[in-house]
Amino acid sequence: MSKTVCVIGSNSFSGASYCKYLLEQGYQVIGISRSAAPVAALLPYSWANSKNQVNFFQLDVNHHLPEIEILLDKLKPSHIYNFAAQSMVGQSWDFPEHWFMTNAVSMIKLHNMLRHKDYLDRYIHITTPEVYGSCTGYIDESQVFNPSTPYAVSRAAADMSLKTFFDVHQFPVISTRAANVYGEGQQLYRIVPRTILYILLGKKLSLHGGGHSERSFIHIDDVSAATHLIAERGKLGDCYHIATPSTVTIRELVELICQNMSADFNQVCEVSDDRKGKDAAYLLNTSKIRNELGWQDSISLDTGISRTIKWAQENIAVLQQQPLDYIHKA
Repeated sequence: MSKTVCVIGSNSFSGASYCKYLLEQGYQVIGISRSAAPVAALLPYSWANSKNQVNFFQLDVNHHLPEIEILLDKLKPSHIYNFAAQSMVGQSWDFPEHWFMTNAVSMIKLHNMLRHKDYLDRYIHITTPEVYGSCTGYIDESQVFNPSTPYAVSRAAADMSLKTFFDVHQFPVISTRAANVYGEGQQLYRIVPRTILYILLGKKLSLHGGGHSERSFIHIDDVSAATHLIAERGKLGDCYHIATPSTVTIRELVELICQNMSADFNQVCEVSDDRKGKDAAYLLNTSKIRNELGWQDSISLDTGISRTIKWAQENIAVLQQQPLDYIHKA
């Protein structure tokens, strides 16, 4: 891999965390994001133990594709990691056209531009298990798509388009689908930091549907290590699941956080209606990345939750000044 790589969606939680990983591995990182850099507490790459810094450009794939092309042609990154997406599931019902524009139309335009670039060795597409819909038992990467929300349909459309680009144009794509990520620096509207912040601030947490849906929660550092391994050694055209072997319900996750913070679950939570189209479970079989690439997750849920609580407590003065709810941007 060349030491110059590009991360699109570099100011997202997963993208910024992966930028941090790359900087600490000695890479020169070009960061592209439609969002300006948030406060340092919510920007993991600003914490990197590295002499390098992200070379950041505020550009939007929906509106600045010509400028992105000029930039990439100048800097010629060998690897492009794309974390960019309209990612909120429930809100995708309100403005589905925005999700389709970003996640499908603009992404396909980007891919069609990139397939002509001879400096590109690998395009790492960060996608989602939401494309599978609700499933029974553990599923592998061959699972048939059955998306149940506008978000999931929009992501499935780009995934299917990329398959045709690989089959017909030999576009050098490789894809990842990770379970629910969490960790230090995550957006405050996500369930782990939201629960922690609500406990610290004495606010009441709304638990959708009683929190009975089942998920695998994986610390972002394990996901970053897996993403890098896939980029270096994964097979072009393939997809790799990233998840822990253990699962919890959302209720059990919130109970664990309450236990770690000596908070009373019944005082913290109130049950609300479930969101439309919410999948009861998607449990990812990770035999492929473990057997083919030798990856193992290393951060237990209890350890990861403890680390995230510590981050929130150390940054509470800043975090309590930030919006606690998702703010939609078209």
